[in-house]
Amino acid sequence: MFLDFLTLFYPRYCLACSGSLLKGEDIICTACLLEMPKTNFHKQSFNPLYERLSLRMPLTHAFAYYHFKKGSRVQELLHQLKYKNHPEIGVKIGKVMAQELAAADYDQTYHLIVPVPLHPSRKRSRGYNQSEEFAKGLSMGLGIPYTDSFVKRSVKTQTQTRKSKLNRWRNVSEVFEMKDAAAVKGKHILLVDDVVTTGATLEACAHALLEAGCSKVSIACIAMA
Repeated sequence: MFLDFLTLFYPRYCLACSGSLLKGEDIICTACLLEMPKTNFHKQSFNPLYERLSLRMPLTHAFAYYHFKKGSRVQELLHQLKYKNHPEIGVKIGKVMAQELAAADYDQTYHLIVPVPLHPSRKRSRGYNQSEEFAKGLSMGLGIPYTDSFVKRSVKTQTQTRKSKLNRWRNVSEVFEMKDAAAVKGKHILLVDDVVTTGATLEACAHALLEAGCSKVSIACIAMA
C-alpha cells in the first residue's frame, strides 16, 4: 500500500526502455527481459564467443547473456550500469543469468567468481565496479562465492571504447597483478566482465589467473559486441 502511494509521486521506470514498471517488476520490465536478444550460448554446441576467445587462451566455457548492438535497449542498460550510478542493474542481470546457467547444470562447475577489476582511482570515481556488481548477482544465483580481492589492476588504462583490436590488446597487456596467488591455485575460476568486444581485457586477466596456478578459467559477460 505504501509502495503504491509512493509510486503515484515517484514513478518507477524500466532502466532499459524507460517505460513504467508494473507492480512486481523491478529494475527491468518483463517485456525487456523477454525481448532483449539473448545469445543462449550456454545451450548451444557451437558457441561463437568460445570460438573467438579459446584460440588465444585456454578456456573451459565462455558465455555472454545478451547480444550488444548500438542504439539497443542492451546498450542503454549497460550505459545506465556504467555511467548513471545504477549498480543494481549488474546484480539483476547476474541473478537472471545465474538461473539459466543453473538450469543447464553449470551451478556446480566453478569454485570461485572473480570480476575483472577496475583501477582503484576509476572505482573511486564511479563508486563501484560494474563487473563486481554482475559477479554479486551470479554469486547469489549460483551459490558460488565471489571475490574482488585476488586480482588488481596495477595500471590505469585508457577507455577501450574507440580503440582498434591491436590497440585494445596493447592497452591492457600486463596491467593485472595477483594479490593472493595461493587462493586461486587449483581452482576453476569464473571470470566475469560487463561487455566483451575483442576480449583483450579478459585475455590479460585470464593469463594472470592461469600463471598464478588456477586449474581452469571460464568467462561470463553481460553482453557480446
